[in-house]
Amino acid sequence: MTDVTGPIARFCAALRHEAIPEEVRERAKLLVLDTVGIAVRARHDTDSTPPMIEAARLLGLGDGAARVVGDAAGYAPAGAALINGALMHSLDFDDTHAPASLHPSAPVIPAAFAAAEIAGRSGRDALTGVVAGYEVICRISKAVVPAEHYDIGFHPTATCGTFAAAAAAGSVLGLDAAAMEDAFGIALSETAGSMQFLANGAWTKRFQIGHAAMAGLMAAVFAAKGYRGAAPAFEGRYGFFHAYARAARPEIAVQGLGEAWETMAIAVKPYPACRAMHSAVDGVIALRARHNLVEERVKSIRIGLAHTAIRLVGAPEEQKRRPRNVVDGQFSCHFGAGVALREGRFGWDDYAGHIGDPRTDALLERITVVHDEQAEAEYPRQLSAKVAVETVDGMTDELFVTIPKGEPENFQSADELRAKHAALVVPVIGAAQEARLFQAVMGLDRGSVAAVYDAAAPRAPDPARKTA
Repeated sequence: MTDVTGPIARFCAALRHEAIPEEVRERAKLLVLDTVGIAVRARHDTDSTPPMIEAARLLGLGDGAARVVGDAAGYAPAGAALINGALMHSLDFDDTHAPASLHPSAPVIPAAFAAAEIAGRSGRDALTGVVAGYEVICRISKAVVPAEHYDIGFHPTATCGTFAAAAAAGSVLGLDAAAMEDAFGIALSETAGSMQFLANGAWTKRFQIGHAAMAGLMAAVFAAKGYRGAAPAFEGRYGFFHAYARAARPEIAVQGLGEAWETMAIAVKPYPACRAMHSAVDGVIALRARHNLVEERVKSIRIGLAHTAIRLVGAPEEQKRRPRNVVDGQFSCHFGAGVALREGRFGWDDYAGHIGDPRTDALLERITVVHDEQAEAEYPRQLSAKVAVETVDGMTDELFVTIPKGEPENFQSADELRAKHAALVVPVIGAAQEARLFQAVMGLDRGSVAAVYDAAAPRAPDPARKTA
């Protein structure tokens, strides 16, 4: 089997800020901005946050100098990584990588930031660690073959994210190649993540991303102190590719390493839901505008997706037509399409207005999700969708959306990204502080993670807000 652990460890250990192309560094800052904004809102507006914070404090993870985004309190480094990772994924609004079929930032940024706090490293060092983590998570997931990984029941953002968090933290801590291999070997014993949350709308999808960030940080710190890890972590007889995949393609993990930057293939979400439904939402919004559609006029909407997308957001159909909590809605293409038709948009605040709403529920009965060969042909390169609408007066039209908004080939403008960021954080920290946070993140390579945390802290220590 192709040697993977050694080359990736050497890449991460040798990576320096000045060796990263400028466009990659600038894209990484935009991804950090997007993810930090999500965490600010999630700290105060998600139902899973209060019990998570209480549990972390009870476990002694809420006592220390490390920081949590959108929080004025101090935490233990492991606790900060856990909570930040969960927050960054709690809205399901965080970035994605289509070929790897996962969310790169949520497990990576918390580990890099916590490592910078532990070691007193600069914002530039943290940003370098973030890029190292991005390259690892995307490459390892592509190599494990994400569709098969999902089919077994694993959640690649969590499983591959543990190694990526170790890479990010290890880079910031200055691990050499041998220690980085140890960090991956330690992470191998910690990597986990199950798709069973789909059955009941569980909060474990959020938790397991935080756990990946924490576990990767711990692996890197243990390795920094000389703790020995299993080797080789990826291609070994009982390593990741054998234990977590049916037919891994390890050669993919190292193709173009250090030359082709997976960071540039990361997409930003315009909608707070599983990426597998975004092309469908784009299509509904476009057809709505094209024909001035209102819900009363629509007889049916038929959405065609690839098989993997259907497993995530289209089936079982009766369950997807009756979302009863935010997680249900985040994984219901029917719900996303229904909200898009009614509102002409799909934002975080729409969950509170549409979950359980009788009019939305009635509309969802007219939405069908089916397999589409054209969408299948695009997968996994793109999460495409075909949207067909029929009205009560007999008008029909359909639209194939190949590339959803936010993908690298259809990336959001700087103004669109700033608008998304502001919409999330202004209700929590206000417009003036949002501007300060924007400057802190975009100047991270000249500043510090402390400046980001300071700017993201709420105006009051723990404002009481209604959760979604």
